[in-house]
Amino acid sequence: MADTTASQVEGDAQSVPQWAMAIDLDRCTGCEACVLACSSENNIPTAGPDQAAKGRSKQWIRIDRYYEGEFPDIKVKYRPVLCQQCDEAPCEPVCPVFATYQNAEGLNVQIYNRCIGTRYCANNCPYTVRFFNWFTPEWDDPLELQLNPDVSIRPAGVVEKCTFCAHRIKRAKLDAEAEDRELADGDVQPACVQSCPAEAMVFGDKSDPDSRVSKMIASGRSEQLLSELGTKPRVFYLSKAD
Repeated sequence: MADTTASQVEGDAQSVPQWAMAIDLDRCTGCEACVLACSSENNIPTAGPDQAAKGRSKQWIRIDRYYEGEFPDIKVKYRPVLCQQCDEAPCEPVCPVFATYQNAEGLNVQIYNRCIGTRYCANNCPYTVRFFNWFTPEWDDPLELQLNPDVSIRPAGVVEKCTFCAHRIKRAKLDAEAEDRELADGDVQPACVQSCPAEAMVFGDKSDPDSRVSKMIASGRSEQLLSELGTKPRVFYLSKAD
C-alpha cells in the first residue's frame, strides 16, 4: 500500500506544470501593446503627473531600449522586462512575513493581504520589477467600469508585481476540468502574450518537451537576463539576429 501511495505522489508531482515564458527579441518591435494589455488586465492604475515625477508610476512590464552604433547608423533593440519568476529569487528570503514565495508551479507568488510594505523584496530585486503602492488606487468615473473582476485591487502600502496572469492560469485549469481533459499547450495565455501582434512572446509548461516554450528555450538562441547573478529566471530571451 505504501508503494502505491508513493507512486501516486510521484505521478502527481510530475504532472504539475512548470510555467515559463520565451520572448523572441528578433520579433519584438517595441510597440508596448503588452504593457497596455498588462495594465488593463491587472487593474494597474495610472499614477498621475505629480506621483510620476516622484518615480511612483508603475507598470508590471516595461520595454527597455538599447542603442547600438553611431548616428546615422544606429540600431535600436527592444527587450520586454517583467518579473522573471526566478527559481532562486532574491526577493523571497528577505521578506519578514513570508508574503512572497515560489509555489509548486514555479511562480513567485505575492500575497497582498500579508504584505506589510517593508519593500525589502523590491530593494533586493535586480530586475526592478516590483512596485510599492504609495497611494490608494483611484479611477475617475466611468473608468472604474473597466476593472477586471478576476483581479484584486491592491491597497496602498503593499508591493505588487507581475504574476504571469495567475487568474488566467486558474481559469484555464477550471475550463479543462469542466471539459474533462488535460490542460493543453496554449490554453494559458497571459495578457501580454495574447496582445503581442508580432507573436514574440510564448508562454507554457517548460517541463513538457513538446510545448512551444520548451522548443524555443532549447533552440540555441535562448538566454536569461543577468544570468550571472544565479537567480535562475523562468523568462528566456531569444537573442536578436544581427
